[in-house]
Amino acid sequence: MPSYSSAEKVFSRKRLTVGINTLFLIPGEVGGSETYFVQTLSALLGGDYSLDVVLFTQLDNDAFLRSIFSKYSEVTFCKLNFRASSRVMRILREQWELPFRAAQYPLDLLWSPGYTAPLFAGCRQVVSVLDMQYKNFSGDFSELATRVMDFLIQAISWKRSFVITISEFSKKEILKYTSILPERVFVTPLAVEDVFSQPIPVADISQEVSDVISRREPYLLCVSNTYPHKNVAALIQAFTDLPADYPHHLVLIGKPARGEEAVRKAIDKLPPGKKVFRLKGLGKKDLIALYQHADLFIFPSLYEGFGLPVLEAMRAGTLVLTTRCASIPEVAEDCAVYFDPHAPEDLARQIQAALLLPTDSRSGLVERGRKRAQGFSWIQTAAKTYDCFCGVCNRGSAGRQP
Repeated sequence: MPSYSSAEKVFSRKRLTVGINTLFLIPGEVGGSETYFVQTLSALLGGDYSLDVVLFTQLDNDAFLRSIFSKYSEVTFCKLNFRASSRVMRILREQWELPFRAAQYPLDLLWSPGYTAPLFAGCRQVVSVLDMQYKNFSGDFSELATRVMDFLIQAISWKRSFVITISEFSKKEILKYTSILPERVFVTPLAVEDVFSQPIPVADISQEVSDVISRREPYLLCVSNTYPHKNVAALIQAFTDLPADYPHHLVLIGKPARGEEAVRKAIDKLPPGKKVFRLKGLGKKDLIALYQHADLFIFPSLYEGFGLPVLEAMRAGTLVLTTRCASIPEVAEDCAVYFDPHAPEDLARQIQAALLLPTDSRSGLVERGRKRAQGFSWIQTAAKTYDCFCGVCNRGSAGRQP
């Protein structure tokens, strides 16, 4: 990540006014992007930064964001009168209305944390591109969505905007697929809250989750929406292949997505006695409790910009089984058990091996994972993000920003 000397940090000594484009955010619908944005901004506003924020919201997220951020006097809200559930409408409003609204404020820069940004704006721009998944797994999107996404991300290069991403792997992907210069890409890794390591009282979790945890059978856990690249159908097949005397059932947390048909077909082939429980719309405490009580967390994903569920499971003290694909080994390092996703039988074999690990080996992995996860914090993410903002503004003040 680029660094700047104290002599260069002119803008760190004045209040920055940052506009934030939240038009992409539909609460509960955008997955890790929501966690990334909410936690980063919360840490920025809770830190000792000279920062004023203008949040550009829409009808689907205005009340949600006000419930979190209206307590901060340095935050101003500007609501655009449309619903982002129509992606076409969101892109159009982002392109023609957002620049007009942003021009009404004395912004030092506009931050768009959801991949896309206005082609034209009256101030410097920073765009968060969390991964290049659409280039590797285009089946996760419609053809139109893929083309629009590619056009808008390529436009970042043309406009010479700056980019924030969340792993060194994602930075390499951005440099591979775009003409953005390396010095314009900042890496701000994600993090996990301390609450994931704290025991959750039974009284604080839902009856649905309490029923799962209190059953006599232990369970395997997977947290993932059913996009094709998440590889959930392969997990269900591996679960089917486990010996009949294994007492575990499988708990899947996540929403149906474009790979749902393959997942349903795999579930339909489950033999008698193999149980899959599907849960969605859980509160944070429910999710944490499920992490903490699982015998094994399995994350079979083929592509991740970061892989936040892996970090969450490690912080919760749960053994992780995952792949070495994309950014995942960058996050988990030697704190997880890995399987080869290109060898279909290996997942079932590694599930059995992980469950049969000697107590000392298992405890050692779990403890290393816990310490590894503690090394990531939203405070650090916020600090790196603020450094990016200052660095971008300094470049402009020094006449280097076109």
